[in-house]
Amino acid sequence: MAKKIDKTEDGMQAVEQALSKTEKFIEANQKILTIVVGALVVIILGYFGYTRLYVQPLEEEANAQLFQAEIYFQQDSLNKALYGDGNALGFIDISDEFGVTKAGKLANYYAGICYLHLGEFENAIDYLKDFSLSDHIVAPMALGAIGDAYMELQDLDAAAKYYVNAAKADKNEFTAPTFYLKAGMTYEMLENYGKALDMYQAIKKDFGASIEARDIEKTITRLELLSK
Repeated sequence: MAKKIDKTEDGMQAVEQALSKTEKFIEANQKILTIVVGALVVIILGYFGYTRLYVQPLEEEANAQLFQAEIYFQQDSLNKALYGDGNALGFIDISDEFGVTKAGKLANYYAGICYLHLGEFENAIDYLKDFSLSDHIVAPMALGAIGDAYMELQDLDAAAKYYVNAAKADKNEFTAPTFYLKAGMTYEMLENYGKALDMYQAIKKDFGASIEARDIEKTITRLELLSK
């Protein structure tokens, strides 16, 4: 019994010593701790204030501007979609003025696609590379469009790289098999039949029900013969 009491007393003394050291540390560093805590509070309040008072209203305005530009895009009025109509902004200005918003980032994607259709491939690449939203469909589409632009510029290595990135960005049935197929075809143009075969086998393995997989067995057989 006495041993249990001794152990309890020793434990209490250890706790008291630890508390004493903590108190001394707080007393010695009270000013620093106050500054650190105060800074954290300012950062947290600043973040919520920035988001609610600045970003949210800006997002609403950006969405309103994006709506008209999207209509021009759907109508194939690409110049108005890019540069505006004198009243509503185009994708370029939306990207510049509302870059911190989701709508502003999405404007980069639209601008890149517009430039791609207009044959301005360098501008297309620049804007598509600036697109940074995480999305299951648009993000891989943006990477694939960069591949298309490089293909038009006859940079096959870069095109293949971006097609592979697009295929791997999100392994959904809509985008991934399309870009694996494009990557495979590009590697064939580069006479890199081993990598082309890898792309086609990925379609067979992971996307066997896709449209791209319909004739993939024949393509794989052909590539296996070329690879020997």
